[in-house]
Amino acid sequence: MTTLVKELLSTFDSLPESQRLEIALEILKRVTNLDFPALCDEDLVWNAEELFLELDQQETDYEYP
Repeated sequence: MTTLVKELLSTFDSLPESQRLEIALEILKRVTNLDFPALCDEDLVWNAEELFLELDQQETDYEYP
């Protein structure tokens, strides 16, 4: 991650929620027009694994506060 990206994210994180939502919406509008390369099977599996691990952790946190 470049220094500029880190600075942008840091600024984003310091904003009030309403402004973060406004920025997120504008970014999402812009990225829908980008031509992303297709993900390979390995990338899809890795992302699925990360998602399921996060969901498992949330479930554990919910069940055992």
